[in-house]
Amino acid sequence: MSLYAALNIGVQGLRANSSALSGISNNIANINTVGYKRTRTDFSALVSSQTNNVLASGGGVSAEGRRQISQQGLIQSASSTTDMAIAGNGFFAVTEQAGSTGTRPNLLYTRAGAFSPDESGNLRNSAGYYLQGWQSEADGSFNTNSTNTSALSTVNVSSVSGVAEASTALSLNGNLLSTQTISASAATYNGATSANNMASGAITADFERSVQVFDSLGGVRNLKVAFLKDATAANTWNVEIYSSPASDVVGGAGLVDGQLATGTVVFNADGTINTAGSTLPTSLPILASDSGVPGAGAVRWAEGAGIAAQTISLDLNGTNGVGGLTQFDATSGFSSVNVNGSAFGNLLGVSIDREGFVSANFTNGVSRKIYQLPVATFSNANGLNAADGGAYRETTQSGAMSLRQAGQLAGSIASQALEGSNVDLAEEFTDLISVQRAYSASSKIITTADEMLDELIRIKR
Repeated sequence: MSLYAALNIGVQGLRANSSALSGISNNIANINTVGYKRTRTDFSALVSSQTNNVLASGGGVSAEGRRQISQQGLIQSASSTTDMAIAGNGFFAVTEQAGSTGTRPNLLYTRAGAFSPDESGNLRNSAGYYLQGWQSEADGSFNTNSTNTSALSTVNVSSVSGVAEASTALSLNGNLLSTQTISASAATYNGATSANNMASGAITADFERSVQVFDSLGGVRNLKVAFLKDATAANTWNVEIYSSPASDVVGGAGLVDGQLATGTVVFNADGTINTAGSTLPTSLPILASDSGVPGAGAVRWAEGAGIAAQTISLDLNGTNGVGGLTQFDATSGFSSVNVNGSAFGNLLGVSIDREGFVSANFTNGVSRKIYQLPVATFSNANGLNAADGGAYRETTQSGAMSLRQAGQLAGSIASQALEGSNVDLAEEFTDLISVQRAYSASSKIITTADEMLDELIRIKR
């Protein structure tokens, strides 16, 4: 009876080692496959019966393959901006078909991040799976729900049109000459009347400079900032900010000749600006073209221009005492004028950062976040079931999926990079030799048992 058991054990050895050979062969074949996770073969001893006779209890061996999904592969640089790798735990969420927000996709998970746009601009990897992400809301925020997969949509990088950005901030850094000779016309200055203000040209400013801002349509608008030293109050300057040409705007009562704001700027004895004593507004609110007749102190864009409302903050203070507007015994001038916004620009390309934000970059220098890529995590990633193309499906052994923001309890995303296979060729060849020897040894068990059975049969003869 033990001879037949030996034959069976030999067969078990052949079967187990041939299975191991299959796993090793697959690992070697995928040495250059992006994001491939190697299979490790674990051997387990079998027991035929519970007995104290150790020689009679052996049942051979079984082989079970385990994917080393959680093992990180080497991250290598790539040329495409849409090639990505995850440094750490987690997976890209992908689907077999492109989908939009509001539908519940049938998700798969992959580390193969060789994504590129298809004919519709949807990002798809080399295995044909579509990348999923959170699309930006109208206000630029993201609905980053960790369990609601219907908030995901296929990442599309070609549906973004050109963009212009209205100016919202203006800061001036410079100096006004403290020993400026007071103009004779300063005694009659009145910013609210065309006959006695700087915007109309009736009074010549002691110092005047032009600054350019951008409206909601990307149009370049020229504003002038004019200063006139006050005739009576020390360290005080009258200021007008007005449009050139004046026809670009329409002002309400108190604002004439294209003025957006008027007031005074007061300086301390040490040359720094006295914010509390100054009356020049700290912002320039401009109403939309179609907002009707502006009220007192208000201003709107010219009717028929089709321009949206915008507010431009005005900063003359600098930061922590550095920069801003000063009054010293030095020539009047602006050292720098900083204004945000931009004219119209076409889509230049996309970029992806470590937090998974996909940003559209335009020729005018504007960059806007259009998607955020989630990283799908599992409590036991090695329990996932493999699908074609280096993708995996959720199972009860893997645990429930959770969509996380990159870098927050999940791996970070490396752009222009790809994760290589985690196969170690030297280890695979070593295992290959070991399996080959074990297979040959198992075959010897069978031939030896066969010879012994043959001898047993000859006894009858």
